[in-house]
Amino acid sequence: MPDKVPCAEQHQQQVEPGREKWGSEDLLCKNRPIWNLPVASRTAGMEFSNRALLAGWEMLPEKTPGKEETSPECANLLPGGKEIEDIHLVFFKKVNISNGTVLRLHIVVREEKERNGERQYQIFLYFVCAFQNISCGIHYLASVFLTMSPQHTCRPPGNVSQVLVRNISSWRLDDLWTLFSAGHEDRVVVQLQNGEIWELTKCHRFRRDNKSSLNYDYNGHKTSFPCSDGYVYDQSKWNSTVVTEWDLVCNREWFARLIQPMFMLGVLLGAVIFGYLSDRIGRRLVLWSTSTGMFFFGVAAGFTFDYYSFVVARFLLAMAASGYLIVVFVYVTEFIGMKSRTWASIHMHSFFALGAMMVALMGYLVRTWWIYQIVLSTVTVPFVLCCWMLPETPFWLLSEGRYEEAQKVVDTMAKWNRASSCKLSELLSLDLNGPVGNKTTEVKKHNLLDLFYDWNIGTRTLTLWLIWFTGALGFYSFSLNSVNLGGNEYLNLFLMGAVEIPAYMFVCLGMDSLGRRNILIFSLISTALICGVIMVIPKDYHIWSVGVTMAGKFAIGAAFGLIYLYTAELYPTLIRSLAVGSGSMVCRVGSIMAPLCVSLSSVWIFMPQSLLGILAFVSGLLTLRLPETLGKPLATTWEEATKLDAAKDSSSGELFPTTNNTVLEEREVINSEDSGLSE
Repeated sequence: MPDKVPCAEQHQQQVEPGREKWGSEDLLCKNRPIWNLPVASRTAGMEFSNRALLAGWEMLPEKTPGKEETSPECANLLPGGKEIEDIHLVFFKKVNISNGTVLRLHIVVREEKERNGERQYQIFLYFVCAFQNISCGIHYLASVFLTMSPQHTCRPPGNVSQVLVRNISSWRLDDLWTLFSAGHEDRVVVQLQNGEIWELTKCHRFRRDNKSSLNYDYNGHKTSFPCSDGYVYDQSKWNSTVVTEWDLVCNREWFARLIQPMFMLGVLLGAVIFGYLSDRIGRRLVLWSTSTGMFFFGVAAGFTFDYYSFVVARFLLAMAASGYLIVVFVYVTEFIGMKSRTWASIHMHSFFALGAMMVALMGYLVRTWWIYQIVLSTVTVPFVLCCWMLPETPFWLLSEGRYEEAQKVVDTMAKWNRASSCKLSELLSLDLNGPVGNKTTEVKKHNLLDLFYDWNIGTRTLTLWLIWFTGALGFYSFSLNSVNLGGNEYLNLFLMGAVEIPAYMFVCLGMDSLGRRNILIFSLISTALICGVIMVIPKDYHIWSVGVTMAGKFAIGAAFGLIYLYTAELYPTLIRSLAVGSGSMVCRVGSIMAPLCVSLSSVWIFMPQSLLGILAFVSGLLTLRLPETLGKPLATTWEEATKLDAAKDSSSGELFPTTNNTVLEEREVINSEDSGLSE
């Protein structure tokens, strides 16, 4: 990095009262952070913007005003010869500038090049937490085989002495499924030991009045009866499923179709409840309780005694799994540095995909539904046994004023990373009697109406909601429908999970070169085109159907993985969490609708692909109206958010670019009456 103007001159030239944003040049002074800004006073009002505090990184303590050289304390933390490169903004102080404006002065943490396993503690935490994501993926898609509906026919009302299918009378009743599955016949004629002759179909049975001859074709009178004695199921693929356990076929088929939507409803409720609890009682306790709940309710679902208890157990399981997924993303990002945060967050989805692959493997190996459910639930056990080792995040502890506990966590991290620790009390320099520290401010509340601040923001919100809905609908529809593509249903689902991993790699590699919006448009339009291609593939071309469906899952998976980040970058700080949260809620609605969409194939075989293709195409066209956020800082005000639209086709303007391929954190200037707001 080239030398810059001397610090003293730089302060005079660049730091002006009332400036609305800082450029990257303002953050550095001869490759060192500027601490001696010409401000009226420093205060103790501590807030945290980055949610990352890594003791393994070199933390530069605050310098004495007027000095440019590294302080002795800092020198002790920086062994000679080690190269420092990336800047990470971890937290900031509020600083009075003038005219009542409060500037958030960031304290800078700079990351050393990765050497000698100096991030091993963060890596350990990441993979421990990511492993549990496998369990989440398992339970989200376990219903694919739990609710399999095999070939079936009404059970006759007595003991069978002879079976007749297409005038072949040497078959046993349990061996009829070759003809049934081939679509040759949909009925069977049986003669009972008492001489009665019955015609059996999937959902009805008929007693012939004429008992004199056993013929397949019969034109005489017959009486219809309901299937009150149950059904005979094809057990060539599954010994039992929840469908065969409680006869969820024919007029009870809709009970089976409600199992996955009810699970997704639990996902929606769990995201709301545990997201709130994680801010109240801490991330660690929520991770422990949700992972334990996943094991307990997962095993309990395998021991349920009727349909309703099974649905309740799965509903509670969904709440726990959703709560874990929501909180673990926050937990991981509060430990992972800015340089790796995007990759780490997106690849958490890859472990979810591994869960889908494991569902396919277990479905192939275990063919009894309750054993299958219990075996899948045991994947949670390793995390439950070691989750007590997970620390609370320093960010949450500091936000709660528990400084001693935060210091212990930082010391532990430093010990694991073989780095010198730092004293938070000195680094934070808390002065609770500062002028802003004693100033009480009214916190402005925000609601969904703020997402419709003006016409441009409102249309942006509706477009993003449509993308969220389409992404969730397509993501789960492709997976749930994979068993209906023909061929080996276990291999189909395995491939639908495996193709997600390169999709996330594509997003990570392409979003910083091709742009977020361009990748999103490409993914959505590709999904629409692929849905059209699926509709013209002949029914017997199973390999082609699976291959094209994999391409569709790749495309929608890329869009689904990117929309989280893209939504956050399109809104200002004061409603960013609200925007992502609202999109997540719309996403849950899409996931609830996905199994219902798949069931529409009974109306028309290509109805799911038609609906998804139309939604994806419309979403892709509307995305053309959204601004590109690549190379732009995060917006902090409504003015900056609306200017993103004006800057769609130009990289110039007041929005400053990032440098050295480093994504800069938001530089926030807030009015004094809004100083209580936090991201």
